[in-house]
Amino acid sequence: MALTDAQKTDVRRFAGYSLRANFPATENSDEADIIIGGGNFTTLVHVLDYLSPAEEATIVNVYLTNLTALEAAIPAASDNLDTDKAAVWEHNRDEVAHRTALFDQWRRRMCGFLGVKPGPALGGSVSGGGMNISLTRG
Repeated sequence: MALTDAQKTDVRRFAGYSLRANFPATENSDEADIIIGGGNFTTLVHVLDYLSPAEEATIVNVYLTNLTALEAAIPAASDNLDTDKAAVWEHNRDEVAHRTALFDQWRRRMCGFLGVKPGPALGGSVSGGGMNISLTRG
């Protein structure tokens, strides 16, 4: 069983890479590259096309399932933005930020599992990869 096109698209966007529209990523034209050792590299497209059954199960059952739920929970948190306190319940003013941070942490974990650098939409850059973290004191 191979990943569906929709699952591959979700992996790509969760990893922080943009859509390709009419210019699909191929093994020779994907900015999401993966170093496989000895100075050799491959692409995210290649890796997703040749996952072992166990790797595929991990992507689907651990990463895509959890990332989909975490992503959906971020906008759902907006349901509580209009109320600060109701009876004993008190609104967590940082809920959206905490949910977003957890979502992004899981996205980076998936990138680590795949061996791909986080993409531009996840704080990486196509040329340099990595992530940008800003620390502030409150």
